[in-house]
Amino acid sequence: MKDHICIKGARTHNLKNINVCIPRNKLTVITGLSGSGKSSLAFDTIYAEGQRRYVESLSAYARQFLDQMDKPDVDLIEGLSPAVSVEQKSSSHNPRSTVGTATEIYDYLRLLFARVGQPYCYLCGKKIEKQSVSEIVKRYLSGCQDARVNILSPVVISRKGEHAKILSQLQAQGFARIKVGNEIYDLSDNIKIDPKKKNDISVIVDRLIIKEKNRSRLFEALETSFNLSQGISRVEFLDDQRRVKFSDVLSVNNACIKCGISYPKIEPQLFSFNAPQGACAHCGGLGEIMHVDENLVIPNQEISINQGAIVPWFGKKTNYYQCLLESLAKEFKFSLDTPYNKLGKEIKEIIINGSDRFIKIKAKKHTYDGFYEGIKTNLMRRYKETESEWMRTEIVKYMNYQPCARCNGSRLKDEGLNIRIQKDNIYDYTKITTKELHDKLNELNLLKTNKEIATPIINEIQLRLGFLLDVGLNYLTLNRKSHTLSGGEAQRIKLATQIGSALVGVTYVLDEPSVGLHQKDNKQLIETLKHLRDIGNTVIVVEHDEETIKAADYVVDLGPRAGVHGGNIVFNGTPAQLGKQKNSITAQYITHKKEIAVPKTRRAGSLGRIILKGARENNLKNITAIFPLGKLICVTGVSGSGKSTLINETLYPILMRKLHKSKVRCGLYDSLEGFEEIDKIISIDQSPIGRTPRSNPATYTGLFAYIRDLFSALPESKARGYKPGRFSFNVKGGRCDHCDGDGLIRIEMHFLPDVFVKCQICQGKRFNSETLSVAYKGKNISDVLNMTVEKASDFFKNVPSIKRKTDTLMRVGLGYITLGQAATTLSGGEAQRIKLSRELSKRSTGRTLYILDEPTTGLHFEDIKMLMEVVDELVDKGNTVIVIEHNLHVIKLADHIIDLGPDGGNDGGKIVVQGAPEEIIKSKQSHTAKHLKDLL
Repeated sequence: MKDHICIKGARTHNLKNINVCIPRNKLTVITGLSGSGKSSLAFDTIYAEGQRRYVESLSAYARQFLDQMDKPDVDLIEGLSPAVSVEQKSSSHNPRSTVGTATEIYDYLRLLFARVGQPYCYLCGKKIEKQSVSEIVKRYLSGCQDARVNILSPVVISRKGEHAKILSQLQAQGFARIKVGNEIYDLSDNIKIDPKKKNDISVIVDRLIIKEKNRSRLFEALETSFNLSQGISRVEFLDDQRRVKFSDVLSVNNACIKCGISYPKIEPQLFSFNAPQGACAHCGGLGEIMHVDENLVIPNQEISINQGAIVPWFGKKTNYYQCLLESLAKEFKFSLDTPYNKLGKEIKEIIINGSDRFIKIKAKKHTYDGFYEGIKTNLMRRYKETESEWMRTEIVKYMNYQPCARCNGSRLKDEGLNIRIQKDNIYDYTKITTKELHDKLNELNLLKTNKEIATPIINEIQLRLGFLLDVGLNYLTLNRKSHTLSGGEAQRIKLATQIGSALVGVTYVLDEPSVGLHQKDNKQLIETLKHLRDIGNTVIVVEHDEETIKAADYVVDLGPRAGVHGGNIVFNGTPAQLGKQKNSITAQYITHKKEIAVPKTRRAGSLGRIILKGARENNLKNITAIFPLGKLICVTGVSGSGKSTLINETLYPILMRKLHKSKVRCGLYDSLEGFEEIDKIISIDQSPIGRTPRSNPATYTGLFAYIRDLFSALPESKARGYKPGRFSFNVKGGRCDHCDGDGLIRIEMHFLPDVFVKCQICQGKRFNSETLSVAYKGKNISDVLNMTVEKASDFFKNVPSIKRKTDTLMRVGLGYITLGQAATTLSGGEAQRIKLSRELSKRSTGRTLYILDEPTTGLHFEDIKMLMEVVDELVDKGNTVIVIEHNLHVIKLADHIIDLGPDGGNDGGKIVVQGAPEEIIKSKQSHTAKHLKDLL
């Protein structure tokens, strides 16, 4: 079947030897409960085999540079084309990666500014015009008389290679000396230049003293220099020992005569914060520098210095800092018993930043005169000077990244920032949203010559911006760091980039592209997926969203349940045929035979409330948000409306500081009232529960400790003297020494992927034979780790401590995962539910505030129903749960909704409406209300 991808005998993970045919050049949705085998079919079978076959077609030399995949456990796959995976993984953690660089839009902007930008002097602000050699000579003779100079011509700027041809040409032209980096060489010598390094090579045209009698010689030297290097020259000013004091880069192309500033040739690198030509020298192009943060040094300004307001200097063994502050208070006449926030502005400035006034400092038995350097300078100095790693770690607690004082966060040198297109520099273009940039470029009015040059560049930028707008990312700015994007945002950026590449005949495999997307933007995303299909590609989407399932050409439903109860094809066919399927849980929800019921009444709550006033971090517009306690609160709004800023960057860190004395940075705000009503705050996000395969659900939830205690209490263990540590694969003694408790041995291959083979000694069981000989009800410790949560719950039904933990995991829908499953193989949604189960198994005080960030990620309707039953239980105990969510089935269950918007980016950051769902749906401005109305 040439028009189908046919899979026969797929057995990867929990797939039950399934056969399925997926139509080519169509949009196919693979759906089913969490753990039913969707990703095993889509990514670990179809994508893995498509990628493997493509890589195998390359040469052995090329293959050694590529990550290669194992052959999936499948009998046969026919009709497969090269595959591209667009996964739900968070994007680059490189601080240099931004939305602009990831989408290549910034590369085109650099080209645009290099070709049509107008340079301005960064000292006087005047437009820079070209200067002639005569003007340069006149300026030097009037202002630099008797200066000893080298006149150089830069012939190689930051390029790799031996450059032998250039050197021989220079020698043939009669030049005697060159400068490579800071070293001077004679051209007649045998010069060895490292070809692997980026080198700067300048030919020394002349050495002279600037005098009127040397006017002609100076003119000729400069003219020769400019001719050799396309209009650039460097003049080095020397001291009496012929050492370089400073150098002056000149250009006949662009220079400010008044200030003596010359621009090098304007090329795209001048606008790159990843290249030395463009990056701010102070921050290295990062746009931020580690600084001592006053808010971390003095977290509580309502107490006095004597009560410990200055945290890093309080309660130290030595009383030096106390003596220092007492001397300071005596000199500037203030009291150390006055609350810090009541001290005068000037006194605070002196305490933080120091004073240049000599003061008498009395320390122990000695008195001496000296400057008071200030807390910031003191901590920064000690951080740089100390050789103690412990001391560095201590001081880092009071530091934070703050915008670079030199470039104000723009990352670029003054030269790059002062080349403008109609009064705007390149940083101004990256600060605005993609929607605003799209409109700005449409309205750009350039002169005729510049317009001809700029039009093809602008067309490329607009094309890419259009794709970002199509996938609902109109609120992002190009300078947004890639690592701050959610998984859904990062995936949609990759999706937009793939559409821009305009490949055809490819199998695209996507992992829940609707994650983090408001219902308002869903239609745009679906249209984008259809466009990808219509240009000649096969699009396979792992998805739970009802709208996407109904819009698909073909649906594959896996199940019927999760884990060992899944891995079968429940249904495959068109969405219309799915509705008639009786055995499919997905079909029952889509046809509304099964539903997540709307509660008959909303909770009254505890009458207490937390009021956050004046929140204005990022795009928040100085808002006041009310969080009624003892309720399920949903924070909603379109992508980029400010939900995460309000909760994760403002409310959560403020409460962490007030309740748990944390030093985390919080967003800007005026005040927080009513927090005394809660005693604990817990954020349950989707970050991994561990970064190594050694971390697993059993260890994270504390379940493994109870299991090890049980095994160590067995008669055989007692007879042998085995303690709980004997049954840990992280501790020597009980684990297999050959594989150090990993169960696998890694074998490095040259141009093939690394192979992990089962340890021959323990056969993958991770423990030595003596440890494995101890059994409980016929099962050893390795057998227990390989049990699913569901099986373990039944196996340990007579052990209350273990049974309670496994039951909690079952209640959040994780009965299908194994106790020893590596943390690295868990999805973000699974990790979040494991964290939730750990909190559920603890005893609640009834005064806890829980924060959940999009807990429905990766969840089927049935899973959401189970999850919300657990969340309801938390709230019913008197706790407060705040959920950041787009899923309407969760929103309709809330007692209180805070809807942000009305749109994303600069058009968001306001509270559109807040109240019960029945009140919300009356709002005409709220996008959430329009979609929620249908469900209520």
